[in-house]
Amino acid sequence: MTIYTPIPAVVEKIIEETPNIKTFVLRPSMTFRFATGQFIELTYPRLGEAPFTPSSSPFETETIEVTIMRAGLITSKLHQLRGGETLGIRGPFGRGYPIEQFAGKEVVIVGGGVGMAPLRSLLLTLISDIKKYKKVHLAYGAKTPLDIVYKYQFPEWKKIPQLNIQRSVDTCPAGQWDETIGLVTCLLDQIKVNDINNTVVVVCGPPIMMKFCVKKILGLGFSPNQLYLSMEANMSCGVGKCGHCQLGPYFICKDGPVFTYEQIKDIPELFV
Repeated sequence: MTIYTPIPAVVEKIIEETPNIKTFVLRPSMTFRFATGQFIELTYPRLGEAPFTPSSSPFETETIEVTIMRAGLITSKLHQLRGGETLGIRGPFGRGYPIEQFAGKEVVIVGGGVGMAPLRSLLLTLISDIKKYKKVHLAYGAKTPLDIVYKYQFPEWKKIPQLNIQRSVDTCPAGQWDETIGLVTCLLDQIKVNDINNTVVVVCGPPIMMKFCVKKILGLGFSPNQLYLSMEANMSCGVGKCGHCQLGPYFICKDGPVFTYEQIKDIPELFV
């Protein structure tokens, strides 16, 4: 078995997160391990494959979860599945979050839309040994309440004393949302860290959201090397051969998808 050979994985369960986002629970035919932030290539037999970052805990090795937004040919085909089908998994690929460097610090996680998928894996990793961190903050934004993923998990997460959760929606009919209304950047004003110099910030979401989050975070006094970005767009082969994911001097699939802003801040048109 090589990185070029997909591992068969049965679709064990499908969870409808939003009208256009589903989580697929897959059971690979062999134990599968990944580090949070790494990605896989998910194969649809006789059609092709696409890269996705697992949304489940890396400590769960019998199943793997992938949260997918319907956006193109392969994702549309995946959304038509009913369970019991066999797909393929290649990987894992890339470099994940440097969890060992987060120990003893406050961690601020900022997610938008389906960008919460890889961040859920990171959050589950932090929760598994949360006493290692000073505090964990989650700022998550979606377009509307209907577009929030993992609705069923937030009640349990909110019970964790060391975890501070702030959520927002861009718009909402009156009386249907009792949390913040506004872009996710407004939540950053509500998160108060004890020591900005002993804090890291992780951001994942649509490019335009990441662009303005970076601007906001730097304006709050954080330095570029404290800011981690998940640059997942445009990945293709997963092994640095096709060049589709080149970002300045880097290949996202091999050198990322996680980068510090310090590494990539001088690359032109970074968030296009």
